[in-house]
Amino acid sequence: MKWILRGLLVLLLAFTSWSVATYPRVGTLAFEHGAAAEARAYGLSKRRVDIGGLSMVTYTGGPDDGTPIVMLHGYTADKDVWPRFARHFVDDYRVIIPDLAGHGETGFNPDWDYSYAAQSARVAALMDALGIDKAHIIGNSMGGFITAYFAIHYPGRTLSAAPVDPAGVISPRPSDMDRALQEGRNPFLISTPQDFADFYPMTMAQAPWLPGFVLDAMAQKYIDRRTQHAQIFADIQGALLTPDLNRLTAPALLIWGREDRLIHASAVEVWSTHIPQLQVTVMEGIGHMPMVEAPKVTATIYREFLGSL
Repeated sequence: MKWILRGLLVLLLAFTSWSVATYPRVGTLAFEHGAAAEARAYGLSKRRVDIGGLSMVTYTGGPDDGTPIVMLHGYTADKDVWPRFARHFVDDYRVIIPDLAGHGETGFNPDWDYSYAAQSARVAALMDALGIDKAHIIGNSMGGFITAYFAIHYPGRTLSAAPVDPAGVISPRPSDMDRALQEGRNPFLISTPQDFADFYPMTMAQAPWLPGFVLDAMAQKYIDRRTQHAQIFADIQGALLTPDLNRLTAPALLIWGREDRLIHASAVEVWSTHIPQLQVTVMEGIGHMPMVEAPKVTATIYREFLGSL
């Protein structure tokens, strides 16, 4: 209830600031302040962590002596996709949710490497900076690829791996995203508000409600960052995990939304074939971001997996 009241207060302040802020800026402020208030209400605090060469803005929560869980967002997303899921773990796990390089408040630099190898190395460096030797890793989409890559290349630092609708293999059936790319269109590269209106429903089957002015601000943010998103995509496009998946030996859970329009759920077959010990849950009626669309149910699935280890 407290975070709801705080969010309403933020919205009120945003509207009263209308005369001194542009329309997109009002939506951006409302979302950012509302998200920050909600994260605090869930026991998460924001800190900037120097990992050498850059500093990562990160949500952290839970007891310092708790078993660590690192939560990784997807391409063009940020740490704010995780708090409603993370709230179910902060009582007894140490939760770390970074803005990966090129995203969120960590920011973008055209000289940085955004490949999966580079991002995984930054996750390891973040763990070093926080004094964490081993952690459970869970990630969505691009973050799911990084989760699996990290488990393969840093096995001694991985307690478990939980990719959620991950990139990394070729789906037997093409998704809407695949078909768009085959036509020469990347739906993530937004040039107009209509582009965003077409793209946003692809990201979730059950998207949480947001005011129209917040969605308009999100559209403008994508438009403003189009060049940045294009560079990041160029660094990760075409990378595949398939040849190395049999090297993933950590306990592993795969979660997938049946209605995923960005990465078709038929990819589950490929992951299952290459990782014999893989536990799999396919969520009916859910799209590409289960931890946003159904945070409590997704958290229950993940807690049961962790409890089985």
